[in-house]
Amino acid sequence: MSTDVRQFVVAADDDGIRLDRWFKRHLPDTSFNIVSRWARTGQLRVDGARADPSDRVATGQMIRVPPAEPVKASAAKPKSNRPPLSDDQIAFAREMVIHKDSQAIVLNKPPGLATQGGTKTFEHVDGLLDALQFEAEGRPKLVHRLDKDTSGALLLARTSRAAAFFSKHFSGRSAKKLYWALVMGVPEIEDGLIELPIGKQPGTGGEKMQVDMKEGAPSRTRYRVIEQAGNRTAWVELQPLTGRTHQLRVHMAAIGHPIVGDGKYGLQEAFLSGGISRKMHLHARRIRIDHPDEGKIDVTAELPKHFAESMHTLGFDLALGNTDALDDRPPLSREQKKGLARAHAKSVRKERRGERRGRGQKD
Repeated sequence: MSTDVRQFVVAADDDGIRLDRWFKRHLPDTSFNIVSRWARTGQLRVDGARADPSDRVATGQMIRVPPAEPVKASAAKPKSNRPPLSDDQIAFAREMVIHKDSQAIVLNKPPGLATQGGTKTFEHVDGLLDALQFEAEGRPKLVHRLDKDTSGALLLARTSRAAAFFSKHFSGRSAKKLYWALVMGVPEIEDGLIELPIGKQPGTGGEKMQVDMKEGAPSRTRYRVIEQAGNRTAWVELQPLTGRTHQLRVHMAAIGHPIVGDGKYGLQEAFLSGGISRKMHLHARRIRIDHPDEGKIDVTAELPKHFAESMHTLGFDLALGNTDALDDRPPLSREQKKGLARAHAKSVRKERRGERRGRGQKD
């Protein structure tokens, strides 16, 4: 074992991370307790100055690390060996790529493919990331999610630095996402802001959300009606201004216009006849976010087959959706806000009538 003091230069990929996180990445055999002891005794230094595990490091700084300490023998932790991907899986993963640069990949995720695994979920984007490593040193990293049945633009980070950068922008709400949806009926207000708090629905294990005026988290969605097919359905543009689970689906159902195909929140009233697919019609059309190096990533994802066919059947003109709606629009007027409140109250009354009828049938 070496008895020499070690020195490391902080790479660009580690810019801005905590010192304890740097050790976890580069010297994983060095426990947090050892790092803390080195800091307390002044043996751990950055650019010659005493350092604390919580300090953040910057590109080019010199980290002075004491000689490695003997590691106590212990049972080796089993490695999680992922099974190799088949040629078909690799081809499928790479067909989803609609943007690739040194720091990011954007996929056009199809409906029906989960972002991550879970109970009884074995096919997911996370399980395909080995196919998307390309020339990078490691597999890309997920930085946000889309629901399993929601299609569209999904951003991946290709480096640890990019992952931290993108995560910060998503949590700070500076990342912009634009969705297209078909909804049942036509909203009374064509350009509106839905501000209804969302919380977990009791008894569903967090699998279903609901409007919760008492304990829900603040949630805001901007929407705009692009075109309508009579009073039957409307094509809407949705921009989530917060990032709650199932936010767009809950909000549109709450104002009485559930997303077409969303039986979870719209129940039997979320389906159209006339050959319209029963799949959910919610698509992450566009994502715009600052790039870790410079400029912006601004990517548009084409509609999946079932959504495009529904648009054609209903006679919607795709050219009408090509607007720069990610820029801020004027705030809602008082009348618009009153109209949204009336729509929500009407939806609640309708839902309660349905519950009363259901109880009567059980009796």
